[in-house]
Amino acid sequence: MKNAVHEDAHEDDPVLERFHFLVNAPALFNAVTTAAELRIFAFLSGSPGASAAEIRSFCGLPAHQLRVLLQAVCTTGLLERRGGVYHNSSVAEELLAADEEPDSWSHILTGWKEVYYPAFADMTAALRAGTNTALSAHPGDEPTLYGRLARNPPLEEVFHRAMTAFTLRSVDALIGQPVFEDVRHVLDVGGGDGSTSARLVARHPRLRTTVFDMPSVSRLASGAGAGAQSERVSVVPGDMFTDPFPEGPDAVLFSHVLEIFDEESILLLLKKAYDALPVGGRVMVYGYNVSDDETDGVFGARLGLYFNVLASGRGMAYPARDYERWLTEAGFGEVGTVPGLPYEHGLSLGVKR
Repeated sequence: MKNAVHEDAHEDDPVLERFHFLVNAPALFNAVTTAAELRIFAFLSGSPGASAAEIRSFCGLPAHQLRVLLQAVCTTGLLERRGGVYHNSSVAEELLAADEEPDSWSHILTGWKEVYYPAFADMTAALRAGTNTALSAHPGDEPTLYGRLARNPPLEEVFHRAMTAFTLRSVDALIGQPVFEDVRHVLDVGGGDGSTSARLVARHPRLRTTVFDMPSVSRLASGAGAGAQSERVSVVPGDMFTDPFPEGPDAVLFSHVLEIFDEESILLLLKKAYDALPVGGRVMVYGYNVSDDETDGVFGARLGLYFNVLASGRGMAYPARDYERWLTEAGFGEVGTVPGLPYEHGLSLGVKR
């Protein structure tokens, strides 16, 4: 009773309100993801004002279970019930209704459900151990999730479909940067399925790119990714740590790559970029930046936990000042950061002297 009185006394406290949502969020996240996988948002986009019976006819859930699911999703605000019938909210219409588009949040939700979030149950053990103990759920002896996913091509495709969707949500802020107007050949290190490179060459007609990533991922780029979309995108498989960088770039791009690793590995990669560039060549580090005091950024916070519990056992969404220090230590000059890009992103830059 004492605790209940205490909470009532702080009922207008935004931290308490966030706490109440947070403790229910795992179930609600999965409810929203289930609705996306059942294509309920897509159905309501084409049939706004559908009844529960019509939704049931579309998705095939038993009546009671559908009632429970719809109630849960309505509490998030993504579905609205008006006059006994259902509508997408404006957010659901924008982010989830076009669920077959490559940038749909439905792909992101499924990837997080299948790959990211099961690992978080292991968080206490992983943080205590100082390594990514949740990786044991994925067969293999590779030290990172990325290596082990190569053994499970269907899950690897789910993972990269989610990565691509999230990349497409933020990449326009990257490819529109003036720095690309002065370069002709970008080496896209850890470029995944080539989605970023494809957008770059589409935006900049005089630009070509080379996607450099591990062989199983390069297969995706050569197939459904950028390699199938443009003759100005080439794909070179390799290990970014042990293999030499491909020759000839006047810019090296690390997009959502360096944040996976620790300082020692980041410096190694930046120095390899320095060696691969001509004098005047540019390095670009694009990804999540937490605030300088490391207290803001929910996307970055989730990402750092995922890295340490599952993906690599290290890394985080670093503040921009860390990247600027590492770029300077690697030998680059004219170091600086373009801050405030969408989804807590920043672009740190340097020039080879």
